[in-house]
Amino acid sequence: MKAMILAAGKGERMRPLTLTTPKPLLRAGGKPLIVHHLENLQRAGFQDVVINHAWLGEQIEQHLGSGQQFGLNLHYSAEGEPLETAGGIARALPMLADEDDGWFLVINGDIWTDFPLGQLQPPTAPNCDALLVLTNNPEHHQNGDFRLSPDGLLSSEGETKLTFTGISLLRRRLFSELDDTAGKLGPVLRDAMAQQRVRGLKHSGLWIDVGTPARLEQLDTLLTESTPRP
Repeated sequence: MKAMILAAGKGERMRPLTLTTPKPLLRAGGKPLIVHHLENLQRAGFQDVVINHAWLGEQIEQHLGSGQQFGLNLHYSAEGEPLETAGGIARALPMLADEDDGWFLVINGDIWTDFPLGQLQPPTAPNCDALLVLTNNPEHHQNGDFRLSPDGLLSSEGETKLTFTGISLLRRRLFSELDDTAGKLGPVLRDAMAQQRVRGLKHSGLWIDVGTPARLEQLDTLLTESTPRP
């Protein structure tokens, strides 16, 4: 299975930090955010990783190169002007899965988590096209995103919603009628939920949406304090 890191955002909430540095290269715990993802993907057994980029994207390619230093094969989907999430995935589809039934992992570039990516396996339900990882709602997103039912199905309506972590397994056929003008991923997922084609699981460990300088500093403190000193 291949993986994709979504790294094409402009990082406007991170300004002025992102005026000269793309958000995936902002550092926490002594290394760029995207490197944490690459190390986790390599530990989970992934070999091929696609990274889409737009704003200052050439810096990402220069910094990461072929991926050899991480034990990975990196492939880039350059967007120029940033596409929305579903559009970015649709453009990169030829690099992610060969068949409509093929699965691939997608992870947002601006999160950090201790979720073990190797635990994600495609659901056995034949009509399922997406598996999302959810977590408890943080203070800045108290209403959550989706409701996880006891049988594992996700819905966009209902009480006691959880927050989507930005980690998912997706099936290529979810995008079979879409192109790079598809827009955001949320509406695509909600349409599939209405047809009971999306399942979820809950992660009760650590997860941070690194969307602001304050939360970047929070993550840096967390990682620095947890790193053993020589």
